[in-house]
Amino acid sequence: MSSTGFAQSASSDAASNATTAEITAFPASDAQRHLRDTRPLRLITCGSVDDGKSTLIGRLLWDTKAVKEDQAVTLRRDSGQQNDLGLPDFALLLDGLQAEREQGITIDVAYRYFSTDKRSFIVADTPGHEQYTRNMATGASTADLAVLLVDARAGLLEQTRRHATIATLMGIRQFVLAINKIDLVGYDQARFDAIAREFRELAVSLGVRQITAIPMSALKGENVVLDGRASMPWYEGPTLVEVLEQATVRSGQTVGFRLPVQRVSRPGESFRGYQGTVAGGSVKPGDSVVILPSGMVANVAKIVTFDLVRNAAVSGDAVTLVLDRQVDISRGDMIVSLEGQPQMGLHFDAQLVALQAEGIQPNKRYWLKSGTRRQRVTVQPVQKLDLQSGKWVAAEALAMNAIGKVHLAFDEQAIFDAYEANRATGAFILIDPDTNNTVAGGMITAKRSSLGGLHQEDARVILSLPADLAEEILASAAFAARREEVDIRRVTAAKAAALLGDLDG
Repeated sequence: MSSTGFAQSASSDAASNATTAEITAFPASDAQRHLRDTRPLRLITCGSVDDGKSTLIGRLLWDTKAVKEDQAVTLRRDSGQQNDLGLPDFALLLDGLQAEREQGITIDVAYRYFSTDKRSFIVADTPGHEQYTRNMATGASTADLAVLLVDARAGLLEQTRRHATIATLMGIRQFVLAINKIDLVGYDQARFDAIAREFRELAVSLGVRQITAIPMSALKGENVVLDGRASMPWYEGPTLVEVLEQATVRSGQTVGFRLPVQRVSRPGESFRGYQGTVAGGSVKPGDSVVILPSGMVANVAKIVTFDLVRNAAVSGDAVTLVLDRQVDISRGDMIVSLEGQPQMGLHFDAQLVALQAEGIQPNKRYWLKSGTRRQRVTVQPVQKLDLQSGKWVAAEALAMNAIGKVHLAFDEQAIFDAYEANRATGAFILIDPDTNNTVAGGMITAKRSSLGGLHQEDARVILSLPADLAEEILASAAFAARREEVDIRRVTAAKAAALLGDLDG
């Protein structure tokens, strides 16, 4: 992952002193500076229900002057009897559904736009209720940064941990821990320190190191846009908007050119083009490309858009590629660079979030959709995350909202990048063929090998190898010196094949 413009170490030293949210500046590359200056930062607010997510975004919009005069009039009118501070109900700027206003909760994902003098932002207000976890996962899938809210009175809850985990699985590596309603605990520094320390321990287990903890009152606007030093002289860190202005947009494309083919354009006999949105890398006329899964090689003759011929295409561009030869290509194929091709295979490992009441059943066949490609797949749950302990435990099925590790077995060749390398070509959804419901959203972690496997259980590592290679290792002098520390099981080829089907990785 690329470095960012802000980070807070989650080391044990930092965990022992959480008084301020120390910001460590990292040298940003030219590309990162360009992204930060030209593209809006996409962020989500997440956390448990009633932690103040909608109020926080409403306050952001209000204090950055993103609320127009007519909206302000309507907001004050809809707020009814205002609070003791004489302020309107900022959450109404986000909660647009009638059910949301009646219940005082967020159900759907609400996107809002605002800007400061330094940059612009797209913020997604995601629901806190466990019932609507699928909507939170949707918002996290496109975000560069997560603002995780915690009620200072309640601390970290199970849903807080679930949202932090889902955000991490979705590739988010920049977190702001917004310890909200700090005024309701008397601006207690010790309470802030304790919650920040507990979250850092969770973050370390999730592999997150870029954290900024901020004590705030979203309702009063303290440490949101304006600083709250008058109430919290012990806090010397940045406000929320200061952190957001320094965050970097995730580039996340560490692979070569990718174009999932959405449509073959044939307006006449003299023209054949392949249309889609570039999902990674770049391409220019003259570049050699490979068409997957067929493996055919061609050169790019021309790059066309609706109004002009271009000399290059980069990630996010919707283009039509014209190749220098006739190649059989259809919707669902992928045009990729000759170097750095994606992984192809019948077996992949993945992590996913179950989104429907029926959960994920073992060995059930689903439709898997990734980009423009849809395939039949069998899903075998292996483990699920215990949100209380933070450990992965064995699981034969995954209930609604469970976060799990699974094995995917395809009927035909599948094409993926690891999600960490490319979000667009490493993410997928599972569709129940009986109901057409989207039952899970997931990300590819690795391709599975049919020749051997490596599985870790606590301090033990189980290694499965072909017989000839295993015998060679057993005969080595290095192995003989530690023979008593190893448990060896010799099995037949048929039994080995069965065991490999259960191995993780």
